[in-house]
Amino acid sequence: MHKPLDSIQPIIWREDRLHLLDQRRLPNEQVWLDYQQANEVADAITNMVVRGAPAIGITAAFGVVLAAREAWLQQGEAWKQAMDKPLAYLAESRPTAVNLRWAIERMTSVYQDLPDNESPEEILIEQAKMIHNEDIAANHKMGKLGSALIDADSHVLTHCNAGALATGGFGTALGVIRQAYADGNVTQVYADETRPWLQGARLTAWELSQEGIPVTLQADGAAAALMATSKLEWIIVGADRITANGDVANKIGTYMLAILAKYHNVKVMVVAPTSTIDWTLNSGSEIPIEQRPAEEVTTINGVNIAPQGIPALNPAFDVTPASLIDVIVTEAGVVLSPSLESMSIIKGN
Repeated sequence: MHKPLDSIQPIIWREDRLHLLDQRRLPNEQVWLDYQQANEVADAITNMVVRGAPAIGITAAFGVVLAAREAWLQQGEAWKQAMDKPLAYLAESRPTAVNLRWAIERMTSVYQDLPDNESPEEILIEQAKMIHNEDIAANHKMGKLGSALIDADSHVLTHCNAGALATGGFGTALGVIRQAYADGNVTQVYADETRPWLQGARLTAWELSQEGIPVTLQADGAAAALMATSKLEWIIVGADRITANGDVANKIGTYMLAILAKYHNVKVMVVAPTSTIDWTLNSGSEIPIEQRPAEEVTTINGVNIAPQGIPALNPAFDVTPASLIDVIVTEAGVVLSPSLESMSIIKGN
């Protein structure tokens, strides 16, 4: 038995500004960037300085703080009207991650009730910190719920990075893996490299190795061979948006893993806070899928790996149907065999 570690936090509010660990530079460098303007925060989200749906939501909450500070300083008592433009820009920074919109709406509901003749900054900072702390607490709860579903000495596969770096701390999918390793339920983790941004290779492998959790990296295309030739009990992933029927949008390649898992009798666990559930959408076909620049596929670190000018398809996410998912773990409870009916059990919790 081990004590799960919780040492990595990629988002810090300090000295009246937002500090983000630049995840594009990991694992070779640990570089912190600081932000004092909301538009710069939006650009940081778009440009992958910070990524992962919960972390994007927390970052956006602090972005609202900075927008309010700027609006108050520039417009005085007319500050609320000045919030519309920067928040619209912030909301467009990553369209698939529903936590972004959720956080902005929650912060908006707070500032709309504030007086026009007082600075909103202090109260909004308190609310953003609350969102941050709630996320960490939810991750620990999900870790325990997910670990309880895993048999002792299991081998698991994860895709992308749904760890401390993708959240306020501890992680969703990696939170379950951290807890399950501490409980003796997980003894080996396989991590897909996750092209084109290599979050599995750069981030997940780094996170787990920092804490001494056994992790083996593999190319994305090796997943089928692993399932066919090795002991593997679970695929454990996070989510960027979950619809009311349990369909899940996650990093591109997740759908492929779920299909392979069904063929090889490997179970699929999705771990995400309830803030990732979009109850307004009934199915995954309604989720907007972010299309990112072709250069992310055709180059690595600015060096061409494909013929000059070749087009590339680069969706950031795909949608895994609920029928391919065995369980969704949230801080509000566990949903087995997700569907419209079973998902309703956690609605409102």
